[in-house]
Amino acid sequence: MSRVRALLAALLLALFVVPASAQTLPEASGGRCSGSFVNPITDVCWGCMFPLSLGALKIWPSSRADTDNPDLPVCLCGSPIPRVGLAVGFWEPVRLVDVTTRPFCFPNLGGVRLDPGFGIGNGHASTSSQVGGQGQNTAKYHVHYYVYPLLYWLEILTDFICFEQSSFDIAYMTEIDPLWQDDQLTTLLNPEAAVFANPLAQAACSADCIAATAKLPLDELFWCSGCQGPMYPMNGNIGANIGIKQSARLAAERMIYKMHRTGLAYGTMGSKGLCSKYLMPILKKSQYRLQQVNPTPMVNGRESCSPIGATTILPNSGQVYPVKGEDVGFLLWRKRNCCVL
Repeated sequence: MSRVRALLAALLLALFVVPASAQTLPEASGGRCSGSFVNPITDVCWGCMFPLSLGALKIWPSSRADTDNPDLPVCLCGSPIPRVGLAVGFWEPVRLVDVTTRPFCFPNLGGVRLDPGFGIGNGHASTSSQVGGQGQNTAKYHVHYYVYPLLYWLEILTDFICFEQSSFDIAYMTEIDPLWQDDQLTTLLNPEAAVFANPLAQAACSADCIAATAKLPLDELFWCSGCQGPMYPMNGNIGANIGIKQSARLAAERMIYKMHRTGLAYGTMGSKGLCSKYLMPILKKSQYRLQQVNPTPMVNGRESCSPIGATTILPNSGQVYPVKGEDVGFLLWRKRNCCVL
């Protein structure tokens, strides 16, 4: 059944999407869409899958920071008669995220662009605007969120129950979401934003920036996205854009938070996630790593898949080309603790 669904999705995509090389959309509609399909061999940082743990023991260590794992190597799941299993922990590539200023542009689908037959406002990045007599750079992005369980597709371990078993799907598109377009409507999802809209709360984000760059972000500071800026509002309106890499990551990180707030993403790490996923309306940022795969895949180095809120200074040089526009794609790695029965 999953193969049939995948085939139908491919046929629909072929019907409604125009390849980037054959686009005829005028420049006024946002210009060309750039991007490429993710090559699972050359474009994925497979070192980001580690460390691999059994209980609290690292059986495959890594230089990348890891979240806390269950202390015991054994676990119990099931009811009324529990079954005994092994508590394993690993990082799994599960989602793709597009960040673009061009509506209906899909960088991670090869740079194709959908023509729905109606207009949606274009975004922008690094556009100077006058605020209080001073120039300020802002950005506005559209974001797409894909289901992309790569390990399950590759069948690295057949019948491994810990891998997410699903087919490819475009799970969310912000072009058709009015809450993504308007800051006031977005407060329906994050009414607590008013509490953190003050200098003291924002100053605390500097500590989150340092922690995320050095090791892991501070989950207690859930309103911060570390070095990127504030998590609120949960949309693509970036009030302080200091570079495409920084603002695009912030838009992607806000989308991750939005997915959790709307119940479309779940908690998978820690002892609580051993037997099943659980609701996580307040995002624990340490559960995720982001790897850039478009326009230039980052596959080497500790910063190739950095946590939410980590600095973009170290891995930034040469990774986003102005000539290619503001189309960026990320592969999302998620920490998984699972009881292997």
